[in-house]
Amino acid sequence: MFDIDKWQEIFATIKKNKMRTFLTGFSVAWGIFMLMILLGAGNGLSNGVAQNFMRDAVNAMWLWSGRTSIPYQGMKENRQIQFTNADYDLIRELNGIEHTSGRYFISGNRFAYGNEFGEYTAITCHPELKDVESIEMTSGRFINELDIREARKSVVLGKDIYDALFKGQEALGEYVKINNVPFKVVGICLEGGGTRHRNAYIPVSTGQKVFNGANRLHNFALTINANSIEESKLIEDRVRSTLARKHKFDETDRAALGSYNKLENYLQTMRIFEAIKIFIWIIGAGTLIAGVVGVSNIMLIVVKERTKEIGIRKAIGASPASVVGLVLLESILITTIAGYIGLVLGTGLMEGLNFFVEQQYAASAASNGGNGDIIFRNPTVDLNIAATATMLLVFAGAVAGYIPAKRAARIKPIEALRDE
Repeated sequence: MFDIDKWQEIFATIKKNKMRTFLTGFSVAWGIFMLMILLGAGNGLSNGVAQNFMRDAVNAMWLWSGRTSIPYQGMKENRQIQFTNADYDLIRELNGIEHTSGRYFISGNRFAYGNEFGEYTAITCHPELKDVESIEMTSGRFINELDIREARKSVVLGKDIYDALFKGQEALGEYVKINNVPFKVVGICLEGGGTRHRNAYIPVSTGQKVFNGANRLHNFALTINANSIEESKLIEDRVRSTLARKHKFDETDRAALGSYNKLENYLQTMRIFEAIKIFIWIIGAGTLIAGVVGVSNIMLIVVKERTKEIGIRKAIGASPASVVGLVLLESILITTIAGYIGLVLGTGLMEGLNFFVEQQYAASAASNGGNGDIIFRNPTVDLNIAATATMLLVFAGAVAGYIPAKRAARIKPIEALRDE
């Protein structure tokens, strides 16, 4: 392998047949280049979708009441199902439930501070909504249990509301009027589920008392302790059957009790992307195989062209192993250099695209309070995967060169010298 004369001969052969060598190398480089592009694009889409799901807790679930659409135990359809605080206590005690928050909606929602005012959304909630919706505090605190027990007039403002009303001034401890009722600002937050922060959060007990809600709740936001679609469905069915028994409706009636299971959607989406990745590998492998077949064909042509030369070599004492090594080394050299070029170009392009994507994301996040719009993120390829793919390509190139090399080794000198 370290025979200088042998390497000089290989380079002389390559130099003599530049176009043939270029086309052979190009097919190999193109194969590894396309594999890097396909894997990077698949990772980028998968990462972007996963990050969008992460804006709320992945294992979040939302429940809301409606009207029955199925008669039940002698009762007619179109009955209004109305949640109460008792339902909140019931749900939070069920197995598989981690965090729970009831919510009561307030209409109107005119916010005012000094001479500034605007229309925003006030959400009444329990403290655990912070965990369900991945709410990030930029200053102050979120609603706590003391606020709930004492029905305090506390409010946590979304950053957009704070910016509009306070114009950068200190807000903690100040009073904001919501529908002409003063609430003390205890925190400023960024909402996990979107790029606009126009929601304000107040204790559910306060909302019910101040805005004539009695003990009513409109929906529930909760997180579940599940790691699979089957587990999440089991917990969802448990919640549904419990509420159905209490409120006397058919548990299959989706109109009476609506639900959205985010974990189920997340796992299904990730399964789709896993299938896409497998499909990408199949396409990439096909491209690589096409390149390797090209190498094999070219080496067959090389052996055919050099039949007389190989015959002379064997006639003057060259061993079959030396003939095999000569052809095999040429194949490995072309495959290795071309594969490395394809690897560098592919990963380089993906890194450049990643830099551009991150710049766009940073600009979007800066204009949207820290949350950027994203569907494509970190479209790069793991270095170990890239290196492994290249090594497999080199190995395949060696195998592709071995077949014509063995053919060359079997050539008899007398037949080679007669070949025209």
